[in-house]
Amino acid sequence: MNLQNLVTNYAGYNLSVNQQFVNWLSRKSDEQLHQEAPSSFSSILKTLNHIWGMEEYWYSIICQKPDFVNRYGIEDLKREEVFQGLVNRSQILAEDIKSFSERDLVEKIKVVSPWFEANQSRYEYIQHFVNHGTYHRGQIVTIGRNIGITDAPGTDYLFFNLMKEQE
Repeated sequence: MNLQNLVTNYAGYNLSVNQQFVNWLSRKSDEQLHQEAPSSFSSILKTLNHIWGMEEYWYSIICQKPDFVNRYGIEDLKREEVFQGLVNRSQILAEDIKSFSERDLVEKIKVVSPWFEANQSRYEYIQHFVNHGTYHRGQIVTIGRNIGITDAPGTDYLFFNLMKEQE
């Protein structure tokens, strides 16, 4: 498998698991989605909004689009907006990543932000945003367990690949 196939598959995985989480969480009450529990972000919906916000941020860098929408600190979260926004951004990222050549993927992109400075390859940023989402989806599962939600979907990368093989 070459680099382009690997990151395309990884972006497809990210889209798939974000869609699974949206499908799972759409069956939960607003009260459950807003219920607070100790974590990096204090509720399931705030955590999901953070994942979306970071995908917006990394999209602006990876795809060199200046239209970054900062979602940090938004308190009036509407579930359907967050659900739809996350899945839409994940889908656009997956589609755009398919179009990158190997040369595009190894191109270094300098990032200067208030939090860090980096000059890494595009594919490393792609790996980062997918890993970042995985980290926070794990937090959502933990928040859910702390508030009595125990039916989270399994979203391991291995199982994603095994399911693709069966198709």
